[in-house]
Amino acid sequence: QVQLAESGGGSVQPGGSLRLHCAASGISMSSSCMGWFRQAPGKEREGVAIIYRGGTVTFHASSVQGRFTISQDNAKNTVYLQMNDLKPEDTAMYYCAAPQYLTTCRNSDRRFTPSEYNYWGQGTQVTVSS
Repeated sequence: QVQLAESGGGSVQPGGSLRLHCAASGISMSSSCMGWFRQAPGKEREGVAIIYRGGTVTFHASSVQGRFTISQDNAKNTVYLQMNDLKPEDTAMYYCAAPQYLTTCRNSDRRFTPSEYNYWGQGTQVTVSS
């Protein structure tokens, strides 16, 4: 049974930083694909970043490129999202997720599509406000 547990969210001022954690069980990150998604109130869930091939391949959404970095620790079976220079528009519930098939992350049309992901954590809230 795959279980994902996020932590590390909180409230920060614009320009601040946070590091989100996602601990996984029932799945090996070294041979899987993992993604971070977010959902703001009244908006659709959107892909933020994905990582696969043991952490050597990453993709970031254009809205966070240069500010957010996804990484993973295979020994700890944990994926991270380092978020720098946070903006009010980054305020959302952040989720980590894993698809059933590795091909999801290889496909540019699918890797940021929430419906392609089968396993989800409970989410961690990030609020950016002055």
